[in-house]
Amino acid sequence: MSDSYIIAIDFGTAYSGYAFSMTSSEEETEPRLKFWGEEVGLETPKAPSCILFDENEEFLSFGYEAKEAYVRKHGEEARKKLFFDCFKMELYGKKISRDLTIKAANGKSMKALKVFAAALGFLKDDALKTISSNASGKKFVASDFTWVLTVPAIWDPSAKQFMRKAATEAGIVTTGNEDKLVIALEPEAASVWCKKLPADGFLAENQGGDRIEESPGAQYIVVDCGGGTIDITVHEVLEGGALKELHKASGNDQGGQTVDRKFREFLREVFCDGVWDEYEKKFPGEVQKIMYDFTMFKRNDDDVEIVCTLNLGSLAQKKKDIERFFHSVQGISWNEGSIKISKQKLRSFFEESLYRITKSVREILQKDFNIEYILLVGGYAESQILRRHISDEFMDDCQVLCPFRPQEAILKGAVDFGRNKAVVASRKSGFTYGLAVREPFDKSQHRTDKKVMDKDGDWCDDIFKKLVVIDEDIGWNESREYSLSAGGSDNRETIFQFFHTERKNPNYVDERGIEKIGSFVVNSPDITRGLNRELKLKIKFGFTEMTATATDVDSGSTKTIELDFMTKS
Repeated sequence: MSDSYIIAIDFGTAYSGYAFSMTSSEEETEPRLKFWGEEVGLETPKAPSCILFDENEEFLSFGYEAKEAYVRKHGEEARKKLFFDCFKMELYGKKISRDLTIKAANGKSMKALKVFAAALGFLKDDALKTISSNASGKKFVASDFTWVLTVPAIWDPSAKQFMRKAATEAGIVTTGNEDKLVIALEPEAASVWCKKLPADGFLAENQGGDRIEESPGAQYIVVDCGGGTIDITVHEVLEGGALKELHKASGNDQGGQTVDRKFREFLREVFCDGVWDEYEKKFPGEVQKIMYDFTMFKRNDDDVEIVCTLNLGSLAQKKKDIERFFHSVQGISWNEGSIKISKQKLRSFFEESLYRITKSVREILQKDFNIEYILLVGGYAESQILRRHISDEFMDDCQVLCPFRPQEAILKGAVDFGRNKAVVASRKSGFTYGLAVREPFDKSQHRTDKKVMDKDGDWCDDIFKKLVVIDEDIGWNESREYSLSAGGSDNRETIFQFFHTERKNPNYVDERGIEKIGSFVVNSPDITRGLNRELKLKIKFGFTEMTATATDVDSGSTKTIELDFMTKS
């Protein structure tokens, strides 16, 4: 049956990949992953999230191939190409517009939607090619599959909507076929995978021995340590193994790239007098290679030794004897052509990131939960320094567990999620959602500047009618219905305007921190019952999208929209 054909794409800040399954859940085989890096002598479950375009914005390559092609180019040739690396962070912590542009390594800008759609398009095509090549000549197309795309839980709804749009532009789904694309939250996907792992599936022994999903009532924190974001969610296991979100997604932008950035700043400090800046400008490909090598080194808690390239060496020598660059800086030494960084110095690059992760987790542990485990997942969780720090910090509070391949947990869980979207039974609403309504004016409770008069009497406009309150539990595919009155006895149309805010109890829709997320008009051709006419509003809370349907009961006139979180420009 084709709905058991699933492809999950984990589009990460630093690395991206996919997993797939061609079997139904009853057969319970582990999802298969594509391994990358053959062209550079590696075998990794994800490829670097790098993409290369030519000067005309035509797609050239993605992943290791893009990185290698860019590394091989020198000077002017490299500067002509549009190379994007770790560009997913452009969507973090901001309200996204359809026209967002992002900068390539050479400083030139491109439409973000085009960059993301090209990356997803590449992963889609590669997945279909990989599956077809293993299927004895059978050719598959995108519509044969349910697609799951993972996104950080802490992203703004506009960023999640942007990814759905990019996936549509990439041809993953087509208009009318949108339900074949499931947007999954990264820490939730990891949670779905980890809850069913046996005790020996974790680096640290799970002393209880039971799978987490076999312990109804168990509460745990998932810390998804990505390259860009730290994404934290809290789950409770329900009877039957489904999950309930206990605390709305939290986290920060202190992922593994923070460590990389500190390392880069340190090299700039060492190679002072403008040497490093000139090197970055003239040899961007070589800098990429040094940074890639560092991402491998930072997994271990050891001294780091990086070969100093000929070009960096000669730029330095122009200023002074190369060894003199190392005299005044602690934690680094020159060793016959290599740059040696002590493990104490390496640990210092982690300090800010670890402090912020610890603070976020500590805030949750101080709430009224009964947390038994902390699950560490994501590529950054491969770092010994991170794992040891979290274990040491929280060993007295609960057990810290990390699956053997923390980078793969999200991908494999996303496949399971595609099979059973009800596995997360309820979530906390990230916002208060409301509707603009008018009510009969009451001077004891309404603002006088909101007073309007018509033949039906005195009214108060722009009242925020709450539909859902922030932190309220929402079922995974819940619909809610509301009954509303006509706004005027002879109104032949009713305007519905929707808003959201992080505030709990707003009064009017034009207060601070309130954003409009959609509007539509419903016709009411039959006005014989005047103010006694009824309008029904139904809100469907999809996983990462919401739809609103309003119906004029007397005439049956109806209208539906998907609420729009993206700004227009």
